[in-house]
Amino acid sequence: MEKRLIWDIPTRLFHWLLVASIFGLYATAEWMDDAVQWHFYLGYFTLGLIIFRVIWGFVGPTYARFSHFVKGPGAVFSYMKTLGRKDSAPATGHNALGGYAVIIMLIMIGLQAVSGLFMTDDIYLDGPYRHLVDESVLDVMNTLHHRVFDVLLWVIGFHIAAIVFYAVFKKQKLVPPMIHGKKQTQASGIPSSKLLLALVIALIVGFGLYYAIEIAPPAPALEEFYY
Repeated sequence: MEKRLIWDIPTRLFHWLLVASIFGLYATAEWMDDAVQWHFYLGYFTLGLIIFRVIWGFVGPTYARFSHFVKGPGAVFSYMKTLGRKDSAPATGHNALGGYAVIIMLIMIGLQAVSGLFMTDDIYLDGPYRHLVDESVLDVMNTLHHRVFDVLLWVIGFHIAAIVFYAVFKKQKLVPPMIHGKKQTQASGIPSSKLLLALVIALIVGFGLYYAIEIAPPAPALEEFYY
């Protein structure tokens, strides 16, 4: 087997920027005082990361695409039967089970970011879409924002535990390839990271989010200020 490029640069950047963003979001919400504005900024950035990764899942290199790692129940069940074997062959990209973990995390973090658009600190700052919906919607968004994150912490814990399990039991190191991008495999590697395409998508997502957050939301009606 030879070392071949499997994880493209945009996918690796997404992964580590998402790790940093989630840590920053937790820190600004739980550990730091007067950091709500930074919490909002990080939330917008995280939403941009999720949107980018969803698009990249359709147009990125082979192993970044959903079509490569989202398999049917049969493939997942077959892979689960190999979990107890130390000599099982490592997956070239995401394995059949890990593929669904990626989807779950994208959905959960996406829900966190979207619901954050409706949050408030009850003092100075409101999410850009808070004033556009009624109390029933705000209650749903508030519940999602707090409950989903509690579950997300468990999902992240399982993710870390899986990395340790593969490193210790199966002797398969998952972290280094997500840094340098290469794995020892008999499968074909990717020819490039499609950096220009990734840059174009990132710029479109960034400008789109700026418009959706800073320009598109209408101001509250004037009569609201009289009560």
